[in-house]
Amino acid sequence: MSVTRGRRAARCFLLALAGSASLAAATPAVRAEDAAAATLPAPQAGNEAAGRVTMLEENDSLYFNSDKHYTQGLRFSDLFPTLAPGSGWNAPFDWLGGWAPVFQQSGAAPTERVYAVLFGQSLFTPKNLSQKPPDRHDRPYGGWLYGGASLLQDSGGRRLENFEIDLGVVGPAAFGETVQNDFHQLIGAQQAKGWSDQIQNEPGVNLTYQRLWRVPLIGENDGVDFVPQVGATVGNIFTFGEVGALLRIGRSLGADYGPVRVQPGLSGTDYFNPSRIDGNHGYYFFIGVQGRVVGRNIFLDGNSFRQSPSIAKKVLVGDAEVGFSYFWSTKLRVDFSVVERSEEFVGQRTPDEVGTAALAFSW
Repeated sequence: MSVTRGRRAARCFLLALAGSASLAAATPAVRAEDAAAATLPAPQAGNEAAGRVTMLEENDSLYFNSDKHYTQGLRFSDLFPTLAPGSGWNAPFDWLGGWAPVFQQSGAAPTERVYAVLFGQSLFTPKNLSQKPPDRHDRPYGGWLYGGASLLQDSGGRRLENFEIDLGVVGPAAFGETVQNDFHQLIGAQQAKGWSDQIQNEPGVNLTYQRLWRVPLIGENDGVDFVPQVGATVGNIFTFGEVGALLRIGRSLGADYGPVRVQPGLSGTDYFNPSRIDGNHGYYFFIGVQGRVVGRNIFLDGNSFRQSPSIAKKVLVGDAEVGFSYFWSTKLRVDFSVVERSEEFVGQRTPDEVGTAALAFSW
């Protein structure tokens, strides 16, 4: 949503207030101690908070004068404390591990299991917002409103598994037109006139599994590491396979496996272990790439069982990302990054650029 710097700052402030209010009641009751590998800093008393909330904004106008295609991704999430070994909340992990080679536990690598809940909305538009009806050779209008949960298991600070289920709706029921145009009216920006011709209502489900590894290259917790990842998403909204990697340089690298992102995106998990912060703060610069083989993208392919706007998609899509993360003790964290995404549909002439900003806090 192309606006001035002051207007973007106002929006981020409003979104932060909304996120705080909507997630304040989502704090879990389950508590346990963090498990950390022997090669990483030992857990410290008082590190474990009641919950960790993250507010993420992805927008093509955060750092660029752009307003097209993947134009807005808003995501709120709450990371629960670590599960106790005997907790009944381990049952879903064990059940999934009973029929697939996931969430396995080994005495050689102590495991840490956590849940995260999330809520988000993503908006997609063509380049020309003033045209009605929209250009049939450009990306259709579409919105995706969803909620979900992640099961995350860390094995000794070296491997992270993430199983996520997202449930929601696309179409007018996702309130894409309301969110974009009401906010544009509030800040005096251009109205998008083509929302009456958008992807139609359809319930949606996505199942995602990702596996990430952390490979120290220089130093253990401070220095340089390499974080490769593989994964797959299956559903009527998105279906794709992914492979990618991050290169990170900084301090307290063992605290996570990269910044949170809206799916599809590089890294993309809420996992964070504050007991692995070396001292009172941590930080890292990162650069990464991800490639995807896309089987389905409802925002290009159109609805599953009814006629709707659509355009021929490209099967191979890639992201390149660069950014910076900083966290103060266990309480506060900020992430900033810039993503360039390759052409996603036939006829798209140039890649898209998306800016991301995230704020996380614990109490």
